[in-house]
Amino acid sequence: MKTAAPTVTRREALRTAALGALVMPVIGPIFAAEKKKAPEAALPTYAAFPDGRENGLRLGVASYSLRNLPLDEFISVVKVLRVSNVALFRLHCNWESAPVAECRAVGEKLKAAGLRLTGSGVINLPNDEAKCRLAFENVKAAGMATMVCKPDLAALPLVSRLAKEFDQRLAIHNHGPEDKVYPTPAVAFDAIKSLDPRVGLCIDVGHTVRGGEDAITAIRKYASRVHDVHLKDSVAVPGAMRDIPIEVGAGRLDIRGMLRALLDIKYDGVVSFEYEKVAGNPITGLAESVGYVRGVLAAYAR
Repeated sequence: MKTAAPTVTRREALRTAALGALVMPVIGPIFAAEKKKAPEAALPTYAAFPDGRENGLRLGVASYSLRNLPLDEFISVVKVLRVSNVALFRLHCNWESAPVAECRAVGEKLKAAGLRLTGSGVINLPNDEAKCRLAFENVKAAGMATMVCKPDLAALPLVSRLAKEFDQRLAIHNHGPEDKVYPTPAVAFDAIKSLDPRVGLCIDVGHTVRGGEDAITAIRKYASRVHDVHLKDSVAVPGAMRDIPIEVGAGRLDIRGMLRALLDIKYDGVVSFEYEKVAGNPITGLAESVGYVRGVLAAYAR
């Protein structure tokens, strides 16, 4: 007989986590101190979570959340948040066209900071072997665990072959009803189900719901091919052509149900926060989102 999942209110989750309310007073002084001191001296030291795993799930941050910050400041923020898994957007490293040496240096910088490069922003993969090969060489040189990508449909056989050649895990990102190629996980799965198992899905839960698909069902149904998850919340309704992002736990999405589903399938990838709300300070909203999820996971673990 299954035990009913505990009911966790937003207030309880934030209170349990505490971080969402406390992190912001720390960040301002850190950035001010960085102007006078070496970044290493300015950062507090925290005990790292093994593999970034907290109460059953590995948490990470997609750098698109803080896309207006330079890479060094993004690194400072995630260290204060005590998150050790990161996925880098193209503004922090252009995986599609940068020189291999530059991507290798970015990977080394993250490693030196105690961070794991577990994913990327969406990397476009055209049906062009030279361009695809460069992207694969770049992510491999940087030590990226999972390439989050959008291959052209015609490029899928090529991409599958390169995934085997480089032994590189890929995760195709769905992008909602405005995406004519991969609007939902179901469409993406149908396109890749016969390919090498290294080719899987990055389920973006917000775009999934806008695309008219239930994210919890998708997580469970495609469990064997869920290689990455972009976590966010939204007040947009299903079918909306434009997202309305909000802090995780404050919107329409069943975040608790999604986390429960990921725990149930024993998901071993990374749950990356992709905070897209543009109003206000994005660090505040990201910190609140991380705190909420930590609180939910802590309540489930009781």
